[in-house]
Amino acid sequence: MQIFRGFRHPGVAPACALTIGNFDGVHRGHQAMLALLQTEAKHRGLPSCVMTFEPHPRDYFAGVLRRPELAPARIATLRDKLSELQACGVDQVVVLPFDARLAGQSPQQFIDQVLVQGLGARYVLVGDDFRFGAKRAGDYAMLDAAGQAQGFDVARMNAYEVRGLRVSSTAVREALAEGRMDDAQALLGRPYAISGHVVHGRKLGRALGASEPGRDDGFRTLNLRFSHWKPAASGIFAVRVHGLAGHWLPGVANLGVRPSLDANDVNGGRVLLETHCLDWPAELGAEGAYGKLVRVELLHKLHEELRYTSLEALTAGIARDRDDARAFFASGAADSHAQTRRQTTRDRI
Repeated sequence: MQIFRGFRHPGVAPACALTIGNFDGVHRGHQAMLALLQTEAKHRGLPSCVMTFEPHPRDYFAGVLRRPELAPARIATLRDKLSELQACGVDQVVVLPFDARLAGQSPQQFIDQVLVQGLGARYVLVGDDFRFGAKRAGDYAMLDAAGQAQGFDVARMNAYEVRGLRVSSTAVREALAEGRMDDAQALLGRPYAISGHVVHGRKLGRALGASEPGRDDGFRTLNLRFSHWKPAASGIFAVRVHGLAGHWLPGVANLGVRPSLDANDVNGGRVLLETHCLDWPAELGAEGAYGKLVRVELLHKLHEELRYTSLEALTAGIARDRDDARAFFASGAADSHAQTRRQTTRDRI
């Protein structure tokens, strides 16, 4: 899959079958749309193309209005979104910076400058609630009329449902916010996961719990840091860790801002995913995980983030979380998650 920042790039295909959207989470509704896009692209002998935006348009307008509460909780980082789009077989992704210029384009300017001149769209697939252009003035009827006049086909895909529930990024956000990880998995078609490169932290976990019998490494953690990211999920989770060994490792993770620690520490009050592997791979040694790209699947929420008043209380809390995570894996509850597979094209259409 080729990835382009903007469409003014010599590598962008001169013509394509296109779909447009934020694709936050790349949930089962998105997967169904991408399967249809792939089919239409093959029939036309065109590459499939996804046009998405960074930042999210609502992030942009929240900044303009100075109302951060209007920004949506993010299901996925850009890295994870692109990874899922690749897994769906997309040929190319064009990431447009959502800025004042794009926000101010009229619907017709967007069609002329972006869809026709910029991407050479021959087929455009949108969702049933698609709006575009300044003040969201453009709709499906306008796009369809433009397609007939300017020589490209337009199609609309209706809502996709699972268990009678409309699949949407909003529904995924709600499930994650409420800790309903099984529901989130049903909507996504896979366990909810976050990936990133392991970075250095305060290394406080090595000291915590090191006095326990049989432990000399404390609660060593894998730190994934996210700048300016408002996550859809937060709290303490039983997790599976991929990327450190030839198989997944059980663990317990904290996703949030660590309310028990100084906000002026190396984390700087930003969102951090701290994961403690229940069984640390001996071959990694003390420093072997740094820089590795890992994927952490959040399977079961244990509780919300808690504020501890001392390092002793924090140590005891982490020990309880570790034991609860071990009990989760010992119960076999993680086995159902292991059976999750990505939908096939036949499943989606």
